[in-house]
Formats: sequence, C-alpha cells, structure tokens
Amino acid sequence: MPLKNAKNNLENAVLWQTFTALTHLERKFVGQWLQSPFFCRREQPRILFEYLLNCLESGVIPTTELACGHLFGPENKSGLPGLRLVMSELLSQIEHFLVYKEKFEPEQDFHIRLAAAYRKRGLDKHFHQSLRSARVQWSRQSFRHAEYFDAQADMEYELYQHLSADRRTEALNLQALSDQTDTAYIARKLRQACMALSHQTVYNAEYRFGLLDAVLDYVHRSESLQRIPAVALYYYCYTFLTNPDGAGYFLRFKIQLLDQQDQLPVDELRNLHLLAINFCIRKINQSDPAYPREALDLYQSALKAGLLLENGLLSHFAYNNIVAIALKVGETDWAETFIHEFKPVLEKKHREASFHLNLARVEYKRENHRSSLLHLQQADYKDLINNLIAKTLQAKIYYETDEFDALDAHLQSMQTFIRRQRVIGYHKTNYLNIIRFVRRLMKLSPGNRQDRELLRQQIEAEVVLTEKEWLLQQV
Repeated sequence: MPLKNAKNNLENAVLWQTFTALTHLERKFVGQWLQSPFFCRREQPRILFEYLLNCLESGVIPTTELACGHLFGPENKSGLPGLRLVMSELLSQIEHFLVYKEKFEPEQDFHIRLAAAYRKRGLDKHFHQSLRSARVQWSRQSFRHAEYFDAQADMEYELYQHLSADRRTEALNLQALSDQTDTAYIARKLRQACMALSHQTVYNAEYRFGLLDAVLDYVHRSESLQRIPAVALYYYCYTFLTNPDGAGYFLRFKIQLLDQQDQLPVDELRNLHLLAINFCIRKINQSDPAYPREALDLYQSALKAGLLLENGLLSHFAYNNIVAIALKVGETDWAETFIHEFKPVLEKKHREASFHLNLARVEYKRENHRSSLLHLQQADYKDLINNLIAKTLQAKIYYETDEFDALDAHLQSMQTFIRRQRVIGYHKTNYLNIIRFVRRLMKLSPGNRQDRELLRQQIEAEVVLTEKEWLLQQV
C-alpha cells in the first residue's frame, strides 16, 4: 500500500528510514528486544515502536503530533524535545539490536566469544570446552578464506591469554598465534590489493599499497603459503595482472582455482573468475592465441558454479562474449547449446536480439550464410553494441558471398549510423576501422601482391581492430 503524505511527518527522520529498512522478521525481533528489561528499561521506546509499526502496516507516514500524543497523552507537556529524546533512544535500541545480530549470527564466532567470557571468569573447564567447540565448528565449514584465518588467530589469542594468566614456564602458543595472524593478514592484504587493482584499472584511480611489496616477497619465498588458496589465488592473480611475464602465474592460478573452488565463498570466487576472464580478454584483444581457450574454461567454470548470474539474470554482454570465444576455439556445438540453455535468464529487453544474433554467429561459423542472415533479420537491435556486431557480421557475409553492391550500400549505411552516435568511444574507432579495411579489400586487384602485402602490414599494425583475424584471412 502506498504511503500517504501528512503534515509535519517523520518521513525523512533517520529513525523512520532505519525502521522501514528492517525486514518483517527483524521488526518482530526488535519488538521482543524492547520488551526485555535487560535491553530496554523504559516504556516509551516500546510505545513509539508500536506507533511506527502501526503506521507502516496501515500505509501512513508517522507525524510528530500523533507520535507525541501516543507518548505523552493529550496534554503533551513534553512536546517536540521529548519526542526527539525518545526517537533517539529507540534508534539507539535498534542499532544495538543490529550490532548484536551481526556479531552473534555466525555460530562459530559465538563459541570464541564464550570462551573469552569463561576465561575472564577463571572457569578453565568451560573455557576449554568452548574453545574446542569453536575449533570443531570452524573445521566443519569448508571455506578457508581470510575470515577463517582471522578466527584461527582469535582462538590462538584466547588460548595464549589463558596460558599466560597461569604464569606457566613452558612454551606458550606464540608461534601458532604469530603464524595464524600472519596468514590472516596476508590473505586479507592480497585480496584487497586485487580489488584495488581492478578498481584502479576501470576508474583510472591511484592507490598506495603500503606493505604489499613485502607481502608479495614473503609469499614468493613461502611454499606453504602458496598451498593456501586464500593466499595463493590472490598472490597469483595480482602477479599476472601486474607482470608482463605472468603467464606462468596465470596457469598456476587457473589450476588452483578450478581444483579448490569449495574453499572460498561465492562472492570471492565470482571476483576471481571475473578478474581472470578480463585478463584473458585483454590478451585476446592483443591477438595472443593461448587465451581464448583459457577464457572459455573460466567462463564454463563460472557458469557451472552459478557465478555469472546477478538476481537470476545473465548479462547480455557476458552472453555475447561467451559465444564469441566458444566459436573462436571451435566449440560450435557447445556454443549453440549454451545459447538455448541460457536464453531464459537474459534480461527480457535484450533476450530475442541476443538470442538471434548469437545463433546467426553459429550459422556463420558453419558457413550457413543464408540461415545466418535470416537470424540477423529476426531481431530489433536496440542495444548499440549488438547492433554493430550484427552489422559487421552482415558485412562479412556479403563479402564472402561476393554481394559487393549490397556490401557497398551496407558499409555506407553502417558508417552513417556510427557517425550519428555521440557517445561510442573505443567502439567508434574499431568499427570505422573495420569499414575502412573492408573497403580496401574490395578494391584489391587479385594479382597485385605488393598492395596485398601493404594492406596486411597495415591491418597487423592497427591497434583497435576486433576483426583483425578475419581481415587477414581475406588478404
């Protein structure tokens, strides 16, 4: 039900915005929280909570007048200052609830904190039982990410505090504490470095990486750390992203990523896959023949693990890239299966156009030019890049079938279309280069080797040219 506007309403109050952001279950728990004298000793925050809840359920924005009436009665002696005080108190209670929920929701953390409480009270038996429970629970979950090593360090710290309190003369667990603390820091540092590097590339930002060089050197000299996925994957990733000779690190990264996916949570796996895929695409654009297969392996791994879906949908950019790369490495049948299987999870506005465009690519790869053209004609390409890909494919078909009159008209139309696009950047340069070189191909004399060699050199030298491989095949 839409909320109705009211005079002097509390719509923009921090309390109301926080209150409406809670889930239904969270509001239920906050209500129980306020009823406990351990957490809330005054009645007024609970009364204000109930008023806000009634407003939300009835679709009415709360007002200062009605809120004061519920809190202070018809005489309303406290007025607005009193209301603000109760609002502040209720907001504080909600914030304490949210912190409590965040802190104690993970069961593994509960036992570490319980062990600390028992240690401080000198209950040795209870302390050891809680610490054992924490170790068992953390060992049972499969992830070995930075947070796992944070927890190991926390447990070693609690054990150290317990042992040192007894003033024991034997060796303490300081080595284990140091090792776990180092591993946790290194894993987190490398993860953050890769995140910053990715953001730096996209947004042209500059970051200071602090102790990163020392961390990289330390990991480089430690075989044991390179066996821990939470360290090794980010170490290899950062190295191949920043080192021109990082191919060996990429292969080690890929092997470990595909073999040990169960050791990292979904969000980290998604980020690692995307970092590596983007690296492969850069290499493909540099005409490195080794990386189309690598990119497809990573895409297939990500698809199998469900890492490329956001809110249940697959980006049509990813859909196009996956098909293009699969065709590039000769996986035509797999590409066709993929096109049909993932059509339902494309955004509705891009679904039909992307579906037919990529089936057209498959038919073109099989040299079924007529079928390819039929698919190109079955969709309205509202997306600019889809449109340009379709126009380029159509031009290639006209050239290969010797339809030069149609090709000439098509290239003119395509050039006009591109020049009319105001914000196109890199793509404008790329597609105008394609048009220019196709026209050069059309003018080549069959026996003129010198012109062909000159054109070949110019195509090879062009930096921004996605159809370089096809053009060179035609020379």
